[in-house]
Amino acid sequence: MSYFPAFLKLDEQKVLIVGGGEIAYEKLVHLLDFTKDIDLIAQEFSDEILKKITENALNFEQRGYEKGDISEYAIVIIAVDDIALQAEIFKESKQYKCLCNAVDSVDYCDFIFPSYIKKDDLTIAVSTSGASPAMAKHLRKYLQNLIPQSIGEFLQEMRGLRERLPKGKERMKMLDEKAKKYIESWSK
Repeated sequence: MSYFPAFLKLDEQKVLIVGGGEIAYEKLVHLLDFTKDIDLIAQEFSDEILKKITENALNFEQRGYEKGDISEYAIVIIAVDDIALQAEIFKESKQYKCLCNAVDSVDYCDFIFPSYIKKDDLTIAVSTSGASPAMAKHLRKYLQNLIPQSIGEFLQEMRGLRERLPKGKERMKMLDEKAKKYIESWSK
């Protein structure tokens, strides 16, 4: 089964990462593009993850996971190799109705992390529903090279027009034509 693509607003949504190694670091870096409301629990933390924790003033506890740790979180990322712990936390997440992602264990995931491009207000996500993360990564790199550096400025201009112009068919048509012309200019 495929995953439904959705963009979550993480404002005022607490995120917990269980784990302190390389994979936890990768997930942390991705999440920091969208929120700083992230806490971490792990028995050990790598130097690079500790650096990110310090740079972003994140809360962390150096200890093992305990039942109930996820009760206050909207999203839980399990980045540990212990499959039994992944299963336990995933089962517990249903009790607290939080979204759960167990890295490399799709059976314990409510969602997956797509490969994505983030340039200012533009975010493009690429997923193969877990079939080939490598393909998603290379397609992301290909698409990233197509997007001009000016995309942020263009999107700010479009945002301003949407805020100033009255809603209606004329505005929709004008904005659609402007976006079309901008994209067509990439190949010139």
